[in-house]
Amino acid sequence: MARRERCSGCGINMLVSPEARVVRCSECHTLTNLVPMNARPGRTRYNGPPRMHENPYGNGPSPQHPQYPQYPQPQPSLSPVPIYGRKRALLCGVNYHGKSYKLKGSINDVKSMKYLLVETLGFPNDSILMLTENEREPSKIPTKQNIRKALKWLVYGCQPGDSLVFHFSGHGTRQKDYNHDEVDGFDEALCPLDHETEGNIIDDEINDTIVKPLTRGTTLHAIIDACYSGTVLDLPFVCRMNKEGRYMWEDQRNPLFYKRTSGGLAFCFSACDDHQTSADTTAFTGTNVRTGAMTYSFVQAIQNERRLTYGHLLNAMRYTIGDVSKAHGASQGPQLTSSDKFDIYSKPVVL
Repeated sequence: MARRERCSGCGINMLVSPEARVVRCSECHTLTNLVPMNARPGRTRYNGPPRMHENPYGNGPSPQHPQYPQYPQPQPSLSPVPIYGRKRALLCGVNYHGKSYKLKGSINDVKSMKYLLVETLGFPNDSILMLTENEREPSKIPTKQNIRKALKWLVYGCQPGDSLVFHFSGHGTRQKDYNHDEVDGFDEALCPLDHETEGNIIDDEINDTIVKPLTRGTTLHAIIDACYSGTVLDLPFVCRMNKEGRYMWEDQRNPLFYKRTSGGLAFCFSACDDHQTSADTTAFTGTNVRTGAMTYSFVQAIQNERRLTYGHLLNAMRYTIGDVSKAHGASQGPQLTSSDKFDIYSKPVVL
């Protein structure tokens, strides 16, 4: 017979089976550990008071304060690096080899981002998952299925103090919004390697997968180097900045759709606005090596000054990209979106 349990995230009541040990909330997606009915106090036969240093629940030496047994949460099928850690990153670079629309800088971008995370920002090597066409393991090729699994891995079991990074370099697109949650009538999307047959990954799914599960104390930074990527995480607040660096927050919340986190913070630096394209160029390297203009400007700004605020980082990127985008005839202005409004010139970027 089903029983009611309260979600540890949003607090709503959920119907669960008597044998259930863990349940995911349908509203906020928080995983809640449960105690089976036959393991609860008062459901077992009484055998007298426990002896000193004996815990009837098997979790420590304190009989006066028994604890419920803790059950491990189910892990996603893709677990190539340790699940838990203060810092974790997913880096996806797609060059689309053999296609007429192939890119040449995306894999270079994720290599540069990994170097920044490890050498400058202290991310452990084994807490970074890279998906590129050059990987030998089939699970690390940036197909739609693999990217979906990797996004779930990124936020799985997130805890207070965790710093999560999602970097994507590749093609982006926009398509008609069928559920009417977009201000401009279009969903923004990322193009996996097999998008021609499997389709794109739209902003609604990205928000559901890596934004909504963020618990209090967890921070996500997304760096998206793709066309039409301004609001690709569907974050509710868009920072609109003019040429002089003055800004205002544009509120894109829709009361009919839940686009918030579960208490955590999410920030997204995008290569351009939803109606703009981004550049893949050799202008920054002085050689025939191509890089994404947005990734290059982001990495350079962080390396040059570690304690940048969000405002100063955005301005540094805009300044670096400005001349290049003009030279290539592109209309590209880096964008910042966030789960919350804040003073961009006083809050430092901490990855």
